[in-house]
Amino acid sequence: MRSSLAGPRVLLRRLREVMAEPINAQERLDKIVVLIAANVVAEVCSVYILRADGMLELYATEGLNRDAVHKTSLGVGEGLVGLIAADARPLNLPNAQAHPAFAYRPETGEEAYNSFLGVPILRAGRTLGVLVVQNKSHRTYFEDEVEALQTTAMVIAEMVAAGELEAISQQGTKLDLTRPMEFKGVALSEGVGLGHVVLHEPRVVVTNLISEDVDQELRRLESAINRLRLSLDDLLANGDLGQHGEHREVLEAFRMFAQDRGWIHKIEEAIRNGLTAEAAVEKVQSDTRARMMRQTDPYLRERLHDLDDLGNRLIRELMGRQHGPGAESLPKDAIIVARNMGAAELLDYGRDRVRGLVLEEGGPTSHATIVARALGIATVGQVQDIVSLSESGDAIIVDGDMGQVQLRPPGDVEHAYAEKVRFRARRQAQYRRLRSKPSVSRDGVEISLLLNAGLLVDLPAMVESGAGGIGLFRTELQFMVASSFPRMNEQKGLYAKVLDAAEGRPVTFRTLDIGGDKVLPYLRAIQEENPAMGWRALRLGLDRPAILRTQIRALLHAAAGRELKIKFPMVADVSEFVQAKALVERELKHLKRHGHKTPSKLRLGVMIEVPSLIFQLEELFQQVDFVSIGSNDLFQFFCAADRGNTRVSDRFDPLNIGFMRALRRIVTRAKLAGVPVTLCGELAGRPLEAMALLALGFRDLSMSASSLGPVKAMVRSVDIGRLSARILPKLEPGSGPVDLRKELRAFAAEHDIQL
Repeated sequence: MRSSLAGPRVLLRRLREVMAEPINAQERLDKIVVLIAANVVAEVCSVYILRADGMLELYATEGLNRDAVHKTSLGVGEGLVGLIAADARPLNLPNAQAHPAFAYRPETGEEAYNSFLGVPILRAGRTLGVLVVQNKSHRTYFEDEVEALQTTAMVIAEMVAAGELEAISQQGTKLDLTRPMEFKGVALSEGVGLGHVVLHEPRVVVTNLISEDVDQELRRLESAINRLRLSLDDLLANGDLGQHGEHREVLEAFRMFAQDRGWIHKIEEAIRNGLTAEAAVEKVQSDTRARMMRQTDPYLRERLHDLDDLGNRLIRELMGRQHGPGAESLPKDAIIVARNMGAAELLDYGRDRVRGLVLEEGGPTSHATIVARALGIATVGQVQDIVSLSESGDAIIVDGDMGQVQLRPPGDVEHAYAEKVRFRARRQAQYRRLRSKPSVSRDGVEISLLLNAGLLVDLPAMVESGAGGIGLFRTELQFMVASSFPRMNEQKGLYAKVLDAAEGRPVTFRTLDIGGDKVLPYLRAIQEENPAMGWRALRLGLDRPAILRTQIRALLHAAAGRELKIKFPMVADVSEFVQAKALVERELKHLKRHGHKTPSKLRLGVMIEVPSLIFQLEELFQQVDFVSIGSNDLFQFFCAADRGNTRVSDRFDPLNIGFMRALRRIVTRAKLAGVPVTLCGELAGRPLEAMALLALGFRDLSMSASSLGPVKAMVRSVDIGRLSARILPKLEPGSGPVDLRKELRAFAAEHDIQL
């Protein structure tokens, strides 16, 4: 027998009336199960909600024993209800008791019922419960009845997400949506942040679920899909994208989904059953996500991100929403949660309100990580599924020391971390007391500890940390946070303020290092197959000399009467430095010719980041005044391990013998040539790795402000002579395999060195 009602649309209209009634959550659920039972002519309708302890509790029923409500429960995977929760798929059975997963609960009185239809209650692909109907007769439920149940489950999911069911949960229990969760990721930036979740790509909350006019909703969907297709076609037709590259592959995947009639047909079917266009997209997206999350094939799981992005784009088209929260709307204790993000996007949030950053991807040398470290933002990366499992406003703790994330932490965990924050503050106070102490080793070797910076907000840290100067000023950060290309006077103003703040301490400016993964929104980008090894940094500057000359002129003006140090990034051949040097000399002559004051002393150097320079050191040292080693890029190219690719970025240890020998070669040849050498990559900021650099012969290290205290404490407690005597023989050819990290830890333990 079929339903006496007109299917899902009638059910949805009646559900809307129930949702609008001024009644409590239990009364609302009780009315919902009665409505569903009538709609599909079922003798039983029951709602099970997933609790934080992994049990599915009976929250409402029509037809079973009402005394079992809030008393009966099944584990995920237990019984038919538990099977649906585990698989996130509907189950339609004419003879439920014959199914091997059937589990009998005598207190419910369900032994009299044979046919069974259950659907998961899903939100963003996450199972929140199960909705079930049953009949005594042996029957298979029709497709429109399955659809009606799935649509109702979506309404119940919104009740759960809104916290409405918390009021009727049993004392001492919590719903799964609010249960505490602990994640283990990769520690990227030290510190501990306690705060609340801010999703970098916030989910659009669909509040209008039930449509008034099916035809109008179908027209809205068609119009939004056409706009989406056109925007993707325009992007793919844009010559700037080139013919290949990762960006194009992502857009091709988007277009494939956008043209998929099966995907669109499911959305149209949900609209015909009474949902609004945006609610239909959310329903199909959630159903698909739930299935794909349970796939073991990594390719299919990766496509899930594409489908998520496309679904969100389509919902935004339908609702007229724009991307992202503004910095002014951030809570004062924001923890940014994102799949991944660029350095400029992080800078857009500002530093005052951001306590932490959690990434599903992200590596230790990605630029977002470097900026987070410079800003003192606790960061953890490679945290699987954190975006889908978080809700905006959730309490969250980021432990950038241990690489742990606590989502919705219980009170005792929050208290323990608050104590850890207080302990860190006391330790930082100890480091601050070292700022006026000399950076000299136990055996009297003076080590210059410098600061990596890129913004004016970084400069107070130079005094607070006791840094000897700025070993790397990343000039591109000014360009990345600007809405248009900074004019010469704007650049000059920044550089002058940096030199003023240094108060006579040395400052080394690195010329504009854009390209690769550092894209300026106002400068047309060229998409490349391997952007890290493409048209970037000095290569771009030499090909676009107006950009480089403007920056050089600004630096020369800003340093009038003072010492100026400039270094050029991404130099692969000595001839490139010679060309850059000629540009500087040309600008210097121009200033003198027009009567402008020039720097009292000008020193020019290069960043050693490309391995080819290691085999041109003799020629290089004849041309430069100093060199800086950018260990992040040098290691990336040395080991062919993309620093932004989490699958390979941690595959190779920078303390491996080959890389250490390369660094030893540079520092030894520089000393013979009388050329100063500084290392300013991330290696310098970690006490254990910095200890290895001291053993190799480095005496000038540049790092983030938060690293200066720990590294200085290490320097003051180490005997570099003994350390070198222990480590250098291990680097000799034929000395056999050695674990330098293990050797360094053993040496530190034997000599009571602070790490």
